[in-house]
Amino acid sequence: MSLGFSDVWCSVFKNLRRANNVMKNKLIIGASIGNCVHVAGAINFLRLAEDQGYDTLFAGPAVQVDDIIILAKEYQPYMISLGYRLTPENVIPIIEKLKGRATELAQQPLWVFGGTAPVAAKARQMGFFDRVFDSTEDIDECIAFLRNQSCVDAKECYESDFVSRVSQKRPYPILRHHFGLPSFEETRRGIEEIAESKVLDVISLGIDQNTQQFFFRPGERDPHMDGAGGVPVKNAEEFRILKQASERGNYPLMRCYSGTADVIPFADILTDSIQNAWCAVPLFWYNDLDGRGSRPLEESMRDAHKLIAWHAERNIPVELNEPHHWGLRDAHDAISVAAAWLSSYHAKKLGVRDYIAQYMFNIPNAMSFSMDLAKVLAQIEMAESLQDEGFTCYRQTRAGLPFLSGDLFMAKGQLAATTMLQMAVKPDVIHVVGYSEAEHAATPDVIAESTKIVRGVIRSCLFGNADAASDREVQTRKEELMSEAKYLLDFIKGFYSTVSSDPLFDPAVLTDCVRRGILDAPHIMKTGRYRGISNTRVIDGKCVAYDAGTKSALNEKERIDLLELRGLLGKERIFGDPA
Repeated sequence: MSLGFSDVWCSVFKNLRRANNVMKNKLIIGASIGNCVHVAGAINFLRLAEDQGYDTLFAGPAVQVDDIIILAKEYQPYMISLGYRLTPENVIPIIEKLKGRATELAQQPLWVFGGTAPVAAKARQMGFFDRVFDSTEDIDECIAFLRNQSCVDAKECYESDFVSRVSQKRPYPILRHHFGLPSFEETRRGIEEIAESKVLDVISLGIDQNTQQFFFRPGERDPHMDGAGGVPVKNAEEFRILKQASERGNYPLMRCYSGTADVIPFADILTDSIQNAWCAVPLFWYNDLDGRGSRPLEESMRDAHKLIAWHAERNIPVELNEPHHWGLRDAHDAISVAAAWLSSYHAKKLGVRDYIAQYMFNIPNAMSFSMDLAKVLAQIEMAESLQDEGFTCYRQTRAGLPFLSGDLFMAKGQLAATTMLQMAVKPDVIHVVGYSEAEHAATPDVIAESTKIVRGVIRSCLFGNADAASDREVQTRKEELMSEAKYLLDFIKGFYSTVSSDPLFDPAVLTDCVRRGILDAPHIMKTGRYRGISNTRVIDGKCVAYDAGTKSALNEKERIDLLELRGLLGKERIFGDPA
């Protein structure tokens, strides 16, 4: 049998034919066709297919139509993937011939085409191929195509819960972005546009403060504040309308902020109306400590426990925001690392099975990339030390808002740079931050552009990149931070051991830690209630506790000793304002 190839190729195909007897998986044949010798696209597609469990056969460059048909008859492949990257008009007679010869096949494979956008446009017009790729698709779209050939309709191709969506897209991280405009109608239309663009897996609905705080008490809303910080939503039906807007394109999941009051009824509304993909809740915040609510700190922490447990009972994933909330308030690195462990511990103890740990890079924004990476690696190791068969941690990374410049061109570069840094920790989720955030809230076009920037970085990093995480200085700092965080946690356990059976879980204890300054950050307003003495500086790229008097960095023992020296660690064990 002559295939029109060289003798070497004939020998190869004979061997492959013998191997075909033991093939267990669906076979894909790939080649560049006609006079095209560009094979990188074909080979990359076959490599992705192998990762998804297919058997593959690469037929080579410039393979003629007659030879493609011979191979199809010989191997009866599940799919034939053909590439052409030359002049668009020249592909037309090749495809016409292919259409004619394909009628000879008793069993039709799936026909897939890949080429430049102009060539792909011609291929689509010919109406022969089952799927045409035009080089604008990202890796995750190719993987989704290879995994979902059995889909009856578009909605079936996309998993509808967080854990399944992550599993479906691995090794590609799922992408989320915050979105909520002051106008409800503009937000609804924007959600439709985002879903149709297929750029996101998760739309994080950003609601305004009125909605978070006064959803069940509309009479207390300040109408002048409607739309401040997000979209105003007045009732459950409006939430359903926004969810319906997302049901198109790639059917992105939707999630929303937790309430800052009436937290359980609000969670029930979100679960019923938008099928809230996961709950995000802070332990120490959204109360009188930060002004985002009127609840006292200890009360809000007990509410957070109830909210976490409520979602755990329904097997809804939970995210705790602690590490980056402390970091955003310029807490030193050891506090943020300790907060990562506390978050994981509280989630696990309250019954959460799927825990989403968010790691915000670039806070404070003066930190060096290497020391920032070390901090996040320490946070990850502390949080994931609690994993077992019943408790799984998912890594979610994001850029820090203070990091992005008001110069939008510079911000785009910063977004790309921080994404490359984030890829060093192999995230399951990337929370994309719109490059415009330092100037204005992200609109659908900004979200699309920002996400494509992030996707470009992921594509470059996903299958091989320098391992920044193994850098010696990074690892040294990681170990140092873990040691410091453990010292702080052990101190709290010992200091409160006589008044609590589990001090690190006890809202009264943790509230007292903030009051005394054991857990502290410079941005916490120091009043008669909160009397910490926290001071921090970025030194050698690290955010460290700092003594302004001696102008020196402090480790955790030195910082705690200074609290005692200032009279904030008296022997009394009171859960109230320090005497």
